Amino acid sequence: MKKKKLWTLGVMFILVLSTILAACGGSDTKDTGSKDASTGGDKANSNEPKILVYGRGGDSVALDPAVVTDGESFTVTANIYETLVNFGEKDVTIQPGLAKSWEPSEDGLTYTFQLQEGIKFHDGTDFNAEAVVKNIERWKSSNDKYPYFKTQFVVGDKQIIESVTAEGDYTVVFKLSQPQAPFLKNLAMSPFAIASPKAFEADEEGLSTNPVGTGPFKFVSWERNASITIEKNPDYYIDGYPKLDKVIYRSIPENSARLNDLLAGNIDVADGLSPSDKGTIEGDANLQLIERPSMNIGYLGLTVTRPPFDNVKVRQAVNYAIDKQALVDAFYEGLAEPAKNPMPPVISGYNDEVTGYTYDPEKAKALLAEAGYDGKEIELWAMPVPRPYMPDGQKIAEAIQKNLEDVGIKSKIVSYEWATYLDKAEKGEADAFLLGWTGDNGDADNFLYSLLDGDNIGSNNYTFYDNQELHKLLTAAQTEIDEDKRNELYKQAQVIISEDAPWVPLAHSTPILAANKKVTNYIAHPTGSDRLDAVDIQ
Repeated sequence: MKKKKLWTLGVMFILVLSTILAACGGSDTKDTGSKDASTGGDKANSNEPKILVYGRGGDSVALDPAVVTDGESFTVTANIYETLVNFGEKDVTIQPGLAKSWEPSEDGLTYTFQLQEGIKFHDGTDFNAEAVVKNIERWKSSNDKYPYFKTQFVVGDKQIIESVTAEGDYTVVFKLSQPQAPFLKNLAMSPFAIASPKAFEADEEGLSTNPVGTGPFKFVSWERNASITIEKNPDYYIDGYPKLDKVIYRSIPENSARLNDLLAGNIDVADGLSPSDKGTIEGDANLQLIERPSMNIGYLGLTVTRPPFDNVKVRQAVNYAIDKQALVDAFYEGLAEPAKNPMPPVISGYNDEVTGYTYDPEKAKALLAEAGYDGKEIELWAMPVPRPYMPDGQKIAEAIQKNLEDVGIKSKIVSYEWATYLDKAEKGEADAFLLGWTGDNGDADNFLYSLLDGDNIGSNNYTFYDNQELHKLLTAAQTEIDEDKRNELYKQAQVIISEDAPWVPLAHSTPILAANKKVTNYIAHPTGSDRLDAVDIQ
């Protein structure tokens, strides 16, 4: 295929993964998000560079996609790096990326990729088969250093990717230790973007603050908790892209402040808005409302290794104690539905026959009495940033605190800066914590195995929940190619999870963004990782 044609057929070429969110700053007037710098300001019709200022609720943790798990980081890295294969423009179908084609073997154990030619990393080095091999070998070098690699490509102590070899300059062959049904979908995820080997071989830790990929934008600067700036890659291999000259991601923690900046023309796009802002956006002739397709779960995690949540009856009691419908009505403004399973209904394998837990304070009190709950106060962790699945962590925590108090569980609300919050929760330091997940690839494995299997304690399994019967089902589903059989395994898994109750599944939301009407071609992807290649400013 011609490269230009490949873009149009492949969905304006690619939406790599994971949560668009942003920040701005700097001493230069153009970089401050001032009205003159923002396209919503007075200079939008001039011939000045096209600068998009993007407001988001929190800062990135790091800009090396291999070492992070948070959507705020992937929001930026999805535009600096690229993956071998990509998701469709609006869905999770697999499209060409840095690989123009691929061929699996009949037994599902070998995948041969033909790579695009003539691509360079931002540091001027060549993208080729050897670069791909070095990236994969980097991830394979540690089961703990690269959390998503462990989650998606390690089962127990066995790595799914047995080997990867270069056969010539532009052919890469993967050998798998066992078939993996979501293999291609996993490779399309933001964490598996290809970085410059020259950069990570010289200074791997430095890649977190000075990212080097092949993407449509190059890294410029990062002012912690204020802004990240990226600029057009003049050597990008797809003709005519990107349309923008610069993107500034601004961190604006307060939802109302972010909306006010959008209304004032200080930013061009606002992510992580409160559902209650929908009416304001729709009522402003200068703005457009953008709804992200729902593929997420917001939840209250209960760390099963910490009293009192080491007792299953206490966990079940908390599930009965929380009025999910009231939470949805109060904080999601009709843009969510109460959850009963750890994955959304749009995912294949969802078990609608699981009844979940209805709001029943009396049942909760009875279970607490059976468990011998001693009434000791717990810590209830509130998320410090808005996320697609959790528009206001503090207010939702306050509502849950009242629900728990009503059944006799006293709680103290605490929070931390976002990176610290994630780090401490990952280490099992929380009693109960609010968190959530936007699906990376549209597969049940990415929810159930990634978040609740014992293999992923220390990465995405923050509750430290480990059930061996569940583990057998989830690992069997990974290698099952028959879709109906695979879905049945996931349905059985959801029954076990519901009974063990390591979470209180709260809601599946339809997140909203807003943009100035001069912003065109912005498409919010279900995975939350939005590519800005085709975004333009009129």
